[in-house]
Amino acid sequence: MLRPDYPISTDRLVLRPFTTADVADVWAYQRQPEVARYLRWDPRDLQQTQDAVEGMAAETELRAEGDCLSLAVVLPALGVIVGQVELVWLSEEHRQGEIGYIFNPDHQGKGLATEAARTVLRLGFEELDLHRIVGRCNALNTASAKLMERLGMRREAHFIQSSIIKGAWREEFVYAILRSEWRRQD
Repeated sequence: MLRPDYPISTDRLVLRPFTTADVADVWAYQRQPEVARYLRWDPRDLQQTQDAVEGMAAETELRAEGDCLSLAVVLPALGVIVGQVELVWLSEEHRQGEIGYIFNPDHQGKGLATEAARTVLRLGFEELDLHRIVGRCNALNTASAKLMERLGMRREAHFIQSSIIKGAWREEFVYAILRSEWRRQD
């Protein structure tokens, strides 16, 4: 089980659970076509974002396999949410997890996503005692692939035309890192 002590502070960020008051900040990026371009959903309207935030607000701990921990990434200097990160507990028996992230394009290219994702990897390995964490991205999303490589993750798979998303075949990269590899980075 994992229930982090909130808020989680990094050098430049604060990671915390979502609240229903976060809808405007989240909608600022979830409504953008360039954000939704690589995701399974289209740009969201205000109601869809409100529904998503309500769901994420309930994802504050990992109690059992299949649970998702969703955290708002706040830039304290501006007092706004610049993105979201998540950790999914895929398998208790095999100690497996998966990370994910979405960031506002206005705040990309500054290392914030790397800093937040690194924190989520630390939670998975050090606090949930996972053995292996994976990450997935659309093969066209080179920024996401490079982020996972910066985290020390290795590309393990390239699924070609593996699913139809938004009416087109999608290719997907799968990255992974083991706890032992994570420890060697310190």
